[in-house]
Amino acid sequence: MADPLHELDSAAQPLALVHDAAAPYLASLATRPVVDPDAAKLLDGLGGALPETGTGGPETVERLLGIGTAAATASSGPRFFHFVTGGATPAALAADWTAALLDQNAFARISSPLAHEVETVALDWLRQLVGLPDGWGGALVGSATFANFTSLACATHWWGERQGVDVADTGLVGLPRMPVLSGGYVHSSSRKALQMLGHGRNTVEVFARDGVGRVDLAALERRLAGCGPAVIIANAGEVNAGDFDPLADLADLAGRYGAWLHVDGAFGLFAAVSPRSRHLTDGIERADSITADGHKWLNVPYESGFALIREPSRLGRAFGMPGAPYLPGPQDPAGGYGLFGPESSRRSRAMPIWATLAAYGRAGYREMVERHLDLAQRLARLVDEAPDLERLADVPLCIVCFRARPHGVPEKDLDDLNRKLGADLLADGRVFAGTTVYDGKVALRPAIVNWRTTATDVDAFVAVVRSLVARLV
Repeated sequence: MADPLHELDSAAQPLALVHDAAAPYLASLATRPVVDPDAAKLLDGLGGALPETGTGGPETVERLLGIGTAAATASSGPRFFHFVTGGATPAALAADWTAALLDQNAFARISSPLAHEVETVALDWLRQLVGLPDGWGGALVGSATFANFTSLACATHWWGERQGVDVADTGLVGLPRMPVLSGGYVHSSSRKALQMLGHGRNTVEVFARDGVGRVDLAALERRLAGCGPAVIIANAGEVNAGDFDPLADLADLAGRYGAWLHVDGAFGLFAAVSPRSRHLTDGIERADSITADGHKWLNVPYESGFALIREPSRLGRAFGMPGAPYLPGPQDPAGGYGLFGPESSRRSRAMPIWATLAAYGRAGYREMVERHLDLAQRLARLVDEAPDLERLADVPLCIVCFRARPHGVPEKDLDDLNRKLGADLLADGRVFAGTTVYDGKVALRPAIVNWRTTATDVDAFVAVVRSLVARLV
């Protein structure tokens, strides 16, 4: 029986097909719908029984490309405003292909000196990009949720030390509940991280002074004064409107009461890149841990989160792998980043980060952030000028929170109307943004973080929304 995996040109031919498909697909992103409803039926072509005899690489890849380029969500395009999702810069995309080509195991220096060095440089460049002092370290992980998990694991081990326990060795059994305090902006990914760490997702104590979720500093301080060592979760960039917790004030409280300050900066951390928005991150350098998502405003491909830790030695204590004599330890010169985070075997996700920062530099990212700030203000102005739309929040960064409010529709019916609008917007597919609930009101929350997005895309978004509103009333 022939071995299909060793056919001549078995790698070159499928790769050539991808190469040939890439340019027209990327060129189409500027004008294609984000979702083509008519292409959904093509997904049926992926299924069926597992073939006994495969069709070979070229035919299979041609089939996947035919379905994928038609039915994929164009989330890397300029009119995808949902979920705070960026695209992939050309350098980042090419480096991601390179990472797959080289197929390095970024577990440790001994498994890939190349992957280890690229990751070391990428982490330090990220530190410099957002203005953190020398000495900070970190770990690249798959998402902001894993970055929160990594950071809050370090916080858990810090807290365990104050209870006289090494939780990496003995766990949490017999210990009191770790106090975790936050304002109302705390994200569900932090709750999920706490859930995975064994604290429970409902361990977070929320201190909010209004329905939006702005932190009640006085109430949080009263709790800190009576609870002993605690973890504070601050939010740099709330997902509904882009607002920030007062990081400097929370850093003051953490210092006063000996708390661990964790900042969830999934996309908002990149406000530090521009002098126009850097003030929003004032005080972040006094945090103990920070998380962010590279596949948001950094515009690198999925999966790319990162955790930055003020005392990076805590990563090895939390995530080392003792008891395997063939593996290096966290402090071994042959060790590396697989011992500093939750994943051991891991792809070289540092390559796209390194490449995009090397290609475009600090100035390129400052220009992109500032262009997005301008586009968010343009979107806010268009909403304010539209008689059938109502903006619900200030726009400090890159998210515009608003709802449809056509003349003559009673207040009690607006939530239902906006839910229908959100569903129609996603089904229409020309642009993409979903609904949320902000201060008790159903609303849209388009986020502008894609390097391709222009004023034309923002204008098109408002035009589509208003056309759908007109159909509903």
